[in-house]
Amino acid sequence: MNVTPSTSLSLETGALRCDLRPDLGGAIAGLWLQGIPVLRSTPAAELTDVRQAGCFPLVPFSNRVGHARLQWLGQTYLLQPDTHGPHAIHGMGRLRPWQVTEQQPTRVVMTYRHTPDAAWPFAFEATQTIALESPQAERGGIVHAPDARVTITLALRNLSEQVAPVGLGLHPYFVKRTRSRIAFEATARWEMGDDMLPTHSHAAHGIDANCAFLDVDNCFEGWPGVVDLRDELLRVRTRSSVSRLVVYTREALPFIALEPVSHVNNAFALHTAARTAQSLGIRALESGQSYSTTTTWEIDRFFRRPPKRLRRLLHWGATAPTGQSPATLSLDGALGSWPQAHVVFFGVSEKVRV
Repeated sequence: MNVTPSTSLSLETGALRCDLRPDLGGAIAGLWLQGIPVLRSTPAAELTDVRQAGCFPLVPFSNRVGHARLQWLGQTYLLQPDTHGPHAIHGMGRLRPWQVTEQQPTRVVMTYRHTPDAAWPFAFEATQTIALESPQAERGGIVHAPDARVTITLALRNLSEQVAPVGLGLHPYFVKRTRSRIAFEATARWEMGDDMLPTHSHAAHGIDANCAFLDVDNCFEGWPGVVDLRDELLRVRTRSSVSRLVVYTREALPFIALEPVSHVNNAFALHTAARTAQSLGIRALESGQSYSTTTTWEIDRFFRRPPKRLRRLLHWGATAPTGQSPATLSLDGALGSWPQAHVVFFGVSEKVRV
């Protein structure tokens, strides 16, 4: 296996560009489509703190381990708490350098090999594969294909001699714009206490709401693995192999975090004989066993391509006889659905359902 030390690199395909910082926790520094930031984005060379990255991997657990106390198979392990609070948070993978083991113009593989320390008592090797696609360019503008796609696969192999608990996730910070709206289904929601740890879960139907005044920091269960984020410029559809989603934003924040995760928050302290680790999403890996997750972001520019009927109308207006006014239009619909167009032909105004 060829290992290449790297501080920054960039992947590109079509109008999609992804800047990476392997040395800063294998983080995505920035992601842009046609120059529009999809994530909270900083050019890779300018990023100095992983906490300001666009996305970072959650390895070997997501969210918090309460008071940095890991309970596992009858033993208590004291972990290294976060510098900003009493809990261990998001795993040490985001705080350690990753090595580039494979690199192509549109794909990169990074690895992190962990030896037991104060942050985590079990040895493991994690792999993060990031691949970019531009289906619209590659397939000749097929309408149903997204403009761009990013696929991230996380895998972890237990290198310790004992059964080890494992959780994986991603922590992307999507840009929150004026008309941002989130929509996803779920069956349950965990509420948080003042100590930032979950207290209880209850039945919930997910969220379908504008993001402007959204105030949320919760883990949702029974998530079918799809969440839509739409605004006046982009639509991003997240698809993931996991069944839990952490959503975090505040009214004053310019981003919304949509985190696909394999286990509930503080699962390593919540599990009991009545509420098993498995039911909370913790994977128990035997020595040598692996676990992986895959998440895809399908990204579309708003109003990528009008429907066929509207294209025909525009073509007819644009090919009008010399000296007559060409067609103009304005759109009354929102978020790329093209429900209605206001078309003006030769000075006659008409609304057209499309």
